[in-house]
Amino acid sequence: MFFRTSDTKAGKAFTAKGIALQVVYEKINGYTMHYVKVGADTLPTLVMIHGSPGSWDAFSTYLQDLDLQKKFRLIAIDRPGFGYSEFGKALNLQKQSILISALLKTWYNQKPIFLAGHSLGGPLVVRLALDNPGQINGLVLLAAAIDPSQEKPEKWRKLLMNNPLQYLVPGAMRPSNYELWYLKADLKILEQDIGKLKVPVWMLHGTKDPMVPFANVAFAKAHIPAALLHITVLEGANHFIPWTRYEIIKKTFLDLPD
Repeated sequence: MFFRTSDTKAGKAFTAKGIALQVVYEKINGYTMHYVKVGADTLPTLVMIHGSPGSWDAFSTYLQDLDLQKKFRLIAIDRPGFGYSEFGKALNLQKQSILISALLKTWYNQKPIFLAGHSLGGPLVVRLALDNPGQINGLVLLAAAIDPSQEKPEKWRKLLMNNPLQYLVPGAMRPSNYELWYLKADLKILEQDIGKLKVPVWMLHGTKDPMVPFANVAFAKAHIPAALLHITVLEGANHFIPWTRYEIIKKTFLDLPD
């Protein structure tokens, strides 16, 4: 229930495919961040950010894709509190953005940087674009939770946070519980700022998503400048589109402007 793959196991899996997986641990403000990358440092960068719970390996198939490697330096991170980024120490979107913004500066190579986020990773990449004006060239939102009105109250999450019963919640579900509670306030803050986006946004969402409702698409249309927004409706798709709609998402990545 930790939703993570050890560096050793991941390295062997990539080596078996003839791919050199670079594993990085970086200390930022006393917090250890963990991420992996493949591809040439001279290429544009595509950063992929997982949902809740999860870890970088949610995007392992994309990292192994030779077509994507030809176009991008591919980076996938463990968000704070997950994988090997201080597992268990969940943070709200604003604090996550501070840590990842520091990483973005180290990744800059004078080439475009694109961010892709699945589920809770979606609002995080929006936050990152807002917090780093002029540094991000585009966003890909995959079943992204951006509409605060679609988040259920779920007061039981807050009760668990301040209760010894929280220790009965297994593995990555515990930090996930914390950040999903934080998200309710995070999205209200994001709602005030999202209209200030200056970068193109490619949004892919399934019509049958039971976890992050399709209504998030209507929210995007109402708040993101129309000239920047490109929507792909995935008829009948559920929440797990990074895996069930791989080819469509891969094409979206490949079609990102140079």
